[in-house]
Amino acid sequence: MLPVWTAHPLRDAVLGEMHSRPFHPLTTPARLFHFGFTHDLSQAQADRLAFENFCTRHGATPPAAGTKHFHVQIGSVAVRWEQHSEFTTYTYIVDGEAAASLELAKALAAPLINALPPAGPLLVSVALSLEADDGPVEFDKLFDPTSVVVSNVSREGALVATDFRLKPDGFVHMLVRNRNLSLNRAGALTQRLLEIETYRTLALLGLPEANRCGAQIRRVETGLNRILAELNGAADSGSDHNMLDELTLLAAELEADLAASSYRFGASRAYDSLVQQRLVAINEQSFEDYSTFESFLARRMAPAMRTILVTADRQSDLSQKLSRAANLLRTRVDVAIERQNRDVLQSMNERTRLQLRLQQTVEGLSVAAISYYVVSLLGYVFKGVKEAGVGPDPNLEMAIAAPFVVLGVALVVRRIRKSHKDD
Repeated sequence: MLPVWTAHPLRDAVLGEMHSRPFHPLTTPARLFHFGFTHDLSQAQADRLAFENFCTRHGATPPAAGTKHFHVQIGSVAVRWEQHSEFTTYTYIVDGEAAASLELAKALAAPLINALPPAGPLLVSVALSLEADDGPVEFDKLFDPTSVVVSNVSREGALVATDFRLKPDGFVHMLVRNRNLSLNRAGALTQRLLEIETYRTLALLGLPEANRCGAQIRRVETGLNRILAELNGAADSGSDHNMLDELTLLAAELEADLAASSYRFGASRAYDSLVQQRLVAINEQSFEDYSTFESFLARRMAPAMRTILVTADRQSDLSQKLSRAANLLRTRVDVAIERQNRDVLQSMNERTRLQLRLQQTVEGLSVAAISYYVVSLLGYVFKGVKEAGVGPDPNLEMAIAAPFVVLGVALVVRRIRKSHKDD
C-alpha cells in the first residue's frame, strides 16, 4: 500500500491517454463502414451532442465529458466514435453471420448511419470486409488492376487488398483475408488500415492549398526579381520609395498566404508521419507481383507530399528574401533622407550666418541712430540752458558730447549682445 501522497493533477489524464484508443476484438467475418467528417469548433460540438443523443435514444450510456473516443454496442452493430482536432470519425461494425453478405451488413448498419447526421462535410468513407482465407481471390476483378495493392501483413497473419479508389457505392473498399489472426490482432489490424486511409486523405488536403499558394509564390517571386533589377539601376529616392511600397505590399500578401496555409501544411506533415507509422505497424510483406501499401503510397502520395513541403519551404525562403530586400531598400531610403537632412542643415547654417551678418549691420546702424537721437535730446537741453544765460554755445556742446554718446551707446549695445550670447 502506497502512502497517502498528493497526486499530480494531470496524472490520471496522462496515464489514461495510453489506453484511450484500445483495439476492440473483432470476429471473422466482419464488415466495417468507416466515415470521416471534417469540422470546425461549432461543428465538433454539434457532432458530440448528436452522438450523446444517439446513445441516449438507444439506451446506452453516452461518453463522459472530455472523452474523445467511445465504443458502444447498439443491437447487432457496434459503433466506434472518435473526435480529433479537425475531424470526427464514425465506424459501424457488423460481425458474425450478419457480415457474411455485404448487402445484409449495409442494411443492418444503414438505420444507425442515418440516425447520426454529421455536422461537417464528408471526407473519408471506407467499407472494409474481414473474411476467412478459405480460397483463392481474383484481386484484379475485385479492384482496379492499374492500382490494386495486395500485401501480406501481421507476419503473414492476413492478406490485405485495396485500390484506394472510390467505388460507385461511395466507398473505398478494403479486403482483409484472415489467415490466423486472433480477435485482438484482427481488431488492431482493421483499425490501423482504416487509419491509413483516413490520415492519407487528410494529408493530401494540403495539396490543393499548395497548388493555390504556388501561383501566388510565382507572382511574388516575379515581382521581387523585377524590384531587385530596378534597385540596381535606381538612382533617385523617389523610385526607392515606390519600390519599398511595392515590396511591402508583396510581403504583406505573402505573409497573409503563409499564415493561412501554415496550419494546413503542418497538419499534412503530421498526418503523413502517422501514415508511415501505421505502415510500419501492419508489418507488411509483398504478395506475388502486386504492389505493397508502402510502395504504392510512396509512388502516388510521396510526390504530393513533396509538393506540399517544397511549397512551404519556398514560402519561408521567399519571406526571408523579401525581408532582406526590404531592409536594403529601407537603408537606401534612410541614407537618402540623411543626405537631405544634411543639405537642409547646411542651408540653415548658411541662413544663420547671413542673419548674423545682417544683425551686425543692423546693430551698427542702431548705434548711429540711437546716438543721433541722444545727441538731439542733449541739444534741446543745451539750448534751454543757453536761453537761461548759462553755458557756452549749444552747437559746441553737442559737438563735444557726440563722441561720448556714440561710445556709450556702443558699449551698451555690446553689453546687451554679450548677455544674449551667454544666455
